[in-house]
Amino acid sequence: MNCQICNVETYMPFKCQYCNQFFCVKHRLPENHDCSERWLAKAPRNQPPKSLRTDETQPAYQYKVTMMQQRQRKIIWFSKTELKHLLFGALLTLAIGISMPLYFNPALYNYPEIFITVSFVFTISFIVHELAHKIVAQHYGLWAEFRITMFGALITILSIISPFKIISPGAVMIAGTPDRETIGKTSIAGPLTNISLALLFLAFTRLFTGLGLTIAEFGLLINSVIALFNLIPFGVLDGFKIFFWNKTIWVLAFSASLALTIYAYAGSPLL
Repeated sequence: MNCQICNVETYMPFKCQYCNQFFCVKHRLPENHDCSERWLAKAPRNQPPKSLRTDETQPAYQYKVTMMQQRQRKIIWFSKTELKHLLFGALLTLAIGISMPLYFNPALYNYPEIFITVSFVFTISFIVHELAHKIVAQHYGLWAEFRITMFGALITILSIISPFKIISPGAVMIAGTPDRETIGKTSIAGPLTNISLALLFLAFTRLFTGLGLTIAEFGLLINSVIALFNLIPFGVLDGFKIFFWNKTIWVLAFSASLALTIYAYAGSPLL
């Protein structure tokens, strides 16, 4: 999300409690972003604050608060901007899925029903990971929307034409005042979703043969890898926030994703 003053992209923006806008760390204080509602901080507690607005054409402060309250009552909501970013992110991910056989198993292009299906499985596995973060964050009353990042989109585009695949077109941006536990639970939601999908596809490998088996083995592989990569306790990855919150939960999740990844790689016919 971008700061309302300097337009710098901020992963954890600060929300002003007076004007309800979002800012970077440099402009988070009311005096640093020339807050239009700064007078509320100085209003006497024993007197009802008087509005300084005289122009009736300007949007009312209460209107913004009402909108936020309506959103918080919903389990999950999407803005038009977020839907555009999700669509673009899904298309980039789908493009990577379609390009994967070129570097790993070109023979799959002779079977379009296979590589097209696994490309969609690939895309869905990425999208549900991000939606899991969003749903949990909104459950705790936080602002959460998926946004494409310039660096992530560039890396993803380069991955389409290279044998090294990095899928990171964007991420769910969160704003509010979460504590360590809330951040940890929001972060682990994505990897746990992929671990659950990997276990589901593992069960499918016991039930299907032929095309169904190939799709199930790919679903197991890609969800295991997505979970394992995101659980690395480094930088902005989910693993760092989970490790900082609860090391026991991180060890259990990382061990499960590692075991599934090793098992998937050992039996994958796509590699």
